[in-house]
Amino acid sequence: MKTVTVGLVGAGYAAHLHGRGYSKVHGVQVRLKTIVDLDEQRAKEIADAYGFETISTDYQELLNDEEIDVIDIVTPPHLHLAFAVQAIKAGKHVICEKPLTGYFGEECDEKPIGHQVAKAKMYKSVLREIEEAKQVIASSDRLFMYAENYIYSPNVLKAAEIIQHKKSKLLFMKGEESVRGSSSSVAGNWDKTGGGALMRIGCHPVSGVLWLKQVEAKARGELISVESVHADTGNIITSLTDYDKRHLTSKPMDVEDFANVTITFSDQTKAVVMASDHVLGGTKNYIEIYANDGVMHCNITPTDNLRTYFLDQEGLENVYFSEMMDEKLGWNNLFVAEEILRGYTGELQDFMKCVAENRQPLSGIDLAYETIQVVYAAYLSASEGRKVFLANEI
Repeated sequence: MKTVTVGLVGAGYAAHLHGRGYSKVHGVQVRLKTIVDLDEQRAKEIADAYGFETISTDYQELLNDEEIDVIDIVTPPHLHLAFAVQAIKAGKHVICEKPLTGYFGEECDEKPIGHQVAKAKMYKSVLREIEEAKQVIASSDRLFMYAENYIYSPNVLKAAEIIQHKKSKLLFMKGEESVRGSSSSVAGNWDKTGGGALMRIGCHPVSGVLWLKQVEAKARGELISVESVHADTGNIITSLTDYDKRHLTSKPMDVEDFANVTITFSDQTKAVVMASDHVLGGTKNYIEIYANDGVMHCNITPTDNLRTYFLDQEGLENVYFSEMMDEKLGWNNLFVAEEILRGYTGELQDFMKCVAENRQPLSGIDLAYETIQVVYAAYLSASEGRKVFLANEI
């Protein structure tokens, strides 16, 4: 059995999700060798928790290590593309967290860039960067694996299986990821995140509906692409008083805290995606599929396989209930086997098998590219108040 040796860069929240996912990979021997982060203490905590052999503060060590087969990138978004390209050029397979890239500013830009830089400039810039990255990947024999956990969620995979067998025509889809703000201190700054709620969390359901549409296209022997994007974004929190904001944690500086996006495909079917930073009650993730011959609701989180009711929180201080849910009083829907139900185990299982068997992943550079194109087309649409036809913007 081939052993796949992994180096991880980044020791934040996603490192825990990937660490738990690796522990459940089967059929492939996985060796977690090195984790890199500028914060040595955080790196040590990840290493101790998931069994990485060594820690480092130097990304170059991963690139130079001949034993490492795969570099798993879970850094902040502004480092994703540069690190991925460096890894491919160094002869490593790459796993890259979402989003692949974004517009994070240039020296000549006025600040803050989210308010001052034209979205048309951002759109062209990110597409140019990804086109260059695609050429690097295409010229290499290394794999690029896009860590979009949505499409590896068991219910989304099951829906795809049904679509493949029935050859269903997907008439329209609805997707959403909404939360109560972000745990990141830089989530409100465009130059660190490349956008707001749509970029940070809405990219998940965007990728989900795009991927399912391609599952349909392949099953039916059709060619289907995104024709246009029409979007509305806003900053809801700016209209609230301090008292109104007492339960909310989002602090947008130059990014949106709400987005609603309509995607029109070349077969004139539709998908609607919403993202918000002001939804209380835990993380909300779903894709609803309305086909010509059936309906499928993929409820990713919260699930209802464990519900609890407590009158006090005594003894529960260190018990994890769910993301974005600190209070444990009253009724709660708990996240059970979160790394499985949210797709993290599935994606890493696929990726490790891809490396071991030299095959392409379900989620690769094409999905990463199309997702970013739709997200930035949405920003362009919202800023100029018009429908953006993708073929006209290249």
